[in-house]
Amino acid sequence: MKHLLIKPALKNSIKLQCDNGLAVLFLGTGSAFAKRYYQTNFLIIKGNDHLLVDCGTKCSISLQQLDLGFQDIKHYYITHSHSDHIGGLEEVALVYRYFLKEKPHIYINKLYKKMLWEESLRGGISHSEHRNGRGLQFEDFWNLTPLKRNKSFKRETWEAQIGSINIKTPRTCHFPENVKSWKDAIWSTGVIIDDRILFTCDTTFDYNLIDEFQRTLNIEWIFHDCQFFPGGIHANLEELNSLPSSIKEKTILCHYGDTMENYQDKIGDYGFHSFAKQHHFYYFDA
Repeated sequence: MKHLLIKPALKNSIKLQCDNGLAVLFLGTGSAFAKRYYQTNFLIIKGNDHLLVDCGTKCSISLQQLDLGFQDIKHYYITHSHSDHIGGLEEVALVYRYFLKEKPHIYINKLYKKMLWEESLRGGISHSEHRNGRGLQFEDFWNLTPLKRNKSFKRETWEAQIGSINIKTPRTCHFPENVKSWKDAIWSTGVIIDDRILFTCDTTFDYNLIDEFQRTLNIEWIFHDCQFFPGGIHANLEELNSLPSSIKEKTILCHYGDTMENYQDKIGDYGFHSFAKQHHFYYFDA
């Protein structure tokens, strides 16, 4: 198992650069309803490049606590349209257009761009200005970089290059409730960083997601969402305990509820590496 260094993020000393290898900074590690741990949004940092994955309703608060702000975040990827993943995007768009007078970069494909705009963002920001009788459009707020389809995998997977950072974004089986396959699910994806680090992001228990990329890529660490009760639209702890021990020992659990401490001993007994820590850097060897 590859070496992993975990260090707390110290306010007033955070730079969005990593001189040695690859780092992930968790702005939050909790579920949509977590109050103590905020929501599972994270920054990928490599060299002088960075990418924010998801931007929920508490993202700006978390950044402020680290003496950062949206003005520092130039690159965005969104996994799906629940509020704990997109609730901060309206603020991002307005801050950039009316205060910074520039556009941040978003990495997105045509299908999800239409969904994100028409079903979520348009009502809040399109009518900030009217031109020739019509409101602003998605492109007025964002510099778009289209994702490219990677057809080398069985599962629908998209890809983008953000400077030195490569991400692959496989479709996940998240919602609606009781959906049986990613093929029938509403748009949601995981994120694979540099073919090394797999974030399932939000998904029901889906062993095939882990198995396919474990076999085809050099996956060193897995960050998996985890709830503590059965049912719903996330993998639960008892389901995840059915994973092979070789997988569990390199799996770090996130997207959990505020009762996380009550399960510390249990995840140790089950053989998981740990729970993800909010406002901590995870450094991966180059």
